[in-house]
Amino acid sequence: MLAAYAKSISFDDPLSGLVVGECPEPEVPEGWASIQMRAASLNHHDLWSLRGVGLPPERLPMILGCDAAGVDDAGNEFLLYSIISESALDGDETLDPSRSILSEKFQGTLAERVVVPKRNLVPMPAGWTWAQAACLPTAWLTAYRMLAVRSGLRPGQTVLVQGAGGGVATACITLGRAMGFRVWATSRDESKRERALEIGAHAVFESGARLPDRVDAVMETVGAATWEHSVKALRPGGTIVISGATSGPNPPASLTRIFFLQLSVVGSTMGTLGDLKNLVSLCTVAGIRPIVAEEIPLASARDAFEIMQSGELFGKLVITNQD
Repeated sequence: MLAAYAKSISFDDPLSGLVVGECPEPEVPEGWASIQMRAASLNHHDLWSLRGVGLPPERLPMILGCDAAGVDDAGNEFLLYSIISESALDGDETLDPSRSILSEKFQGTLAERVVVPKRNLVPMPAGWTWAQAACLPTAWLTAYRMLAVRSGLRPGQTVLVQGAGGGVATACITLGRAMGFRVWATSRDESKRERALEIGAHAVFESGARLPDRVDAVMETVGAATWEHSVKALRPGGTIVISGATSGPNPPASLTRIFFLQLSVVGSTMGTLGDLKNLVSLCTVAGIRPIVAEEIPLASARDAFEIMQSGELFGKLVITNQD
C-alpha cells in the first residue's frame, strides 16, 4: 500500500527522512479494525516526528499521521481517535503515562489503510466532507480541550489566540466564538489577521502589539516567539493554556510576573474520547466546520510537508486517498 513514512531522522533537515512509497499492508490485532483512509490532516507533530521528537530511530520506519477519517470493510464511516491507551486514569486517556498517539508506537494514518482499536472509532458526522472530518481528531480536539476543559473561561470573557493561521489556532478562534467568548487573535501577517476576523475573531492585532485591555486567558501554541507577550497580556489571576511550541521551547522568563499576579500556566494535550464526541456535537449544533487550506493527494504528500514547514498556510492541510 502507498504511505508517507519516516525512514530516517534529522533534526535540522526533517524532510530528508520522509519517504512516500510502498509499505506492507498492516496486520489487524484482535479488537482492532482496519480502515481505508479517505482523508488525514497534517500536523506539526508529523514534522517533529521527522526530527526525532517522540520517535526514536529504533521504531523506524514509521508511517506518519495521527488522525484520519475513513471507511471500514463493511462500509461504515468513522473518525479515528488517535490516542492509544490501556489504562486511562479516571476515564481520561490523556493522563495515562504509557499512552501514545498514532505514529509514535503504532503506525500512523498517512497510508491507504490504517488499523486502530475498535473503541477509537467515532461515527462520521452527517453532512461533513472527508477533509473537514479529518481535521477534528487532533488539531480541533486539542483546541476544544484547551478552551472547554482547561481554560476555566466563562461565556463573555476574553481569550487571546496567539499565531492565527495554524490548525489549532484557527480552531480556537472558531470554537471560542461558538462557545460565547470574546476572541482576540494575533498574527504577524496582515492577510492572516483578516482571515481570523472572517472565521470568528472579534478583534485582531499584530504579534506583540499592546492590547486595549488585559485578557482572561491566552491560548498558546507558538512558544518562544510569543511567550512574553502572552504573560503580559493576562489580567491578574488569568490563565495561559499551552499545548505546543512550534517556534521553540518556552523560555524560563517572566516568573516574577507570574507569581506576583498569580497567573496560572496550564498544560493541555489532545483530548479524551469523550471530548472528541462533545466536539462533534458542538460543531453540529453551532454549524461550524474546520478551515481546510488545501487538499493534497497521498502520492504528493511531500508537497504538503513542504508547505507545513514553510508556515505559509491558514487552516489545515489534508492528505486525501479517494477513489
